[in-house]
Amino acid sequence: MAAKPLAAAAIAQLETDLVSDGVSTLIGTVVNSAGLTHAKTVPLRRMGAFADPGLGASPVWHVFAIDQAGIVFGESTGVVGDQRIRIDLGALRILGDGFAWAPGSFFRQDGTPDPYCARGALHRIQTRLSDAGIDALVGHEMEFVLVGPGGERLPSHMWAQYGLAGVLEFEGFVRDVTDAATASGVAIEQFHPEYGANQFEISLAPQDPVAAADQLILMRIIVGRVARRYGMRVSLSPVPFAGSVGSGAHQHFSLTRGDTPLFSGGEGAEGMTTEGASAVAGVLAALTQAQGVFCGSIVSGLRMQPGHWSGAFTCWGTENREAAVRFLPAGPANPHGGHVEVKVVDPSANPYLASAAILGAALGGIEGALTLPEQVTVDPATLTDAQRESAGVGLLSQDQAEAIDALDRSALLRTVLGDEVVDAVVAVRRYEHQNFADLSADELADKFRLAWSG
Repeated sequence: MAAKPLAAAAIAQLETDLVSDGVSTLIGTVVNSAGLTHAKTVPLRRMGAFADPGLGASPVWHVFAIDQAGIVFGESTGVVGDQRIRIDLGALRILGDGFAWAPGSFFRQDGTPDPYCARGALHRIQTRLSDAGIDALVGHEMEFVLVGPGGERLPSHMWAQYGLAGVLEFEGFVRDVTDAATASGVAIEQFHPEYGANQFEISLAPQDPVAAADQLILMRIIVGRVARRYGMRVSLSPVPFAGSVGSGAHQHFSLTRGDTPLFSGGEGAEGMTTEGASAVAGVLAALTQAQGVFCGSIVSGLRMQPGHWSGAFTCWGTENREAAVRFLPAGPANPHGGHVEVKVVDPSANPYLASAAILGAALGGIEGALTLPEQVTVDPATLTDAQRESAGVGLLSQDQAEAIDALDRSALLRTVLGDEVVDAVVAVRRYEHQNFADLSADELADKFRLAWSG
């Protein structure tokens, strides 16, 4: 959802300021149901028109598929009709080298919000939380693998898990990403080598939900631009190379009512308040229904396995990295206070929709006063089948078709995201399953290694 349009005088002043900063070209982006980031560019003098009334785009933008060719036509997402992409000038950031960027939202031709818009869906949930007297903050983690310009593996003989060698091998890349992020106003919390070869993770500071998702998209652009300067590309695939470590896109969230945090200072489990515990219970209850949003791509099932720190088990636990929902208690070592990490989200997800699903489920848990089950304090894989069944701990499916069907049937997700959004996500993911489910793990990883790369 775009913010309230700026007045003409404010736009003129903004344009003057941007010209003085060397900006000549403006990029606007949207993210579709398959997690693909689409863009339009305009010369800076067209900035005001890009903001209002916006630039035209076919409804099929919502249903472009990840194979670079497929379009999943539907009754409202076909060759007839048009819509407008409006950029949010309040979120505009300078990228450097003559470019600026702003996130976009979809509107109908009559100026009303387009129900297929992912950013609009998250804005609606943010508004619902606010109307209920609750404020939310979301923090994103961005895991990615550096690859060659054609997606090929880079040498990794110097790589060690979380090792200094990874920083030193790519020190120019690390420095330039940090500098570019700082110049664009992105708050990096930490930036380090990860477990997989040539894999890095960037943690971003928490913000309100829409701003946080915007910041993640901006960070993807920054990382992609810097990688290109060094002759590399960034793979945002959940599993860039079959049999190797996958990449997550974990989302952290916290909730407050007024000045009262819901995940600390209470008398419930780990200091949660009653509402905080119900919020976590709501997220847990929605996991299987929301899997198609969180990690529903044809590649995602290769990552969704025990032992991969992907959160494959439907349980929660304090600092438990094998649980789908990890709780981080308040304390001296946690500057952001008590919060919750949803580990199952991967980079193939639309981050706006994933945040909307998480927060919508949490709000549903609060409104329904759901009871939080006992936490799991060990690796769930070490429990027997009987123990897991007794504790109500399940395993998220590795079968894409099952995840899609669960999403399609979910009354909760249709209420949270809207029928149009759910139908679009189901459509693009079913296209993937129908066309590529017979490929081997190696073939899937090879084909879609750069599908979500910026």
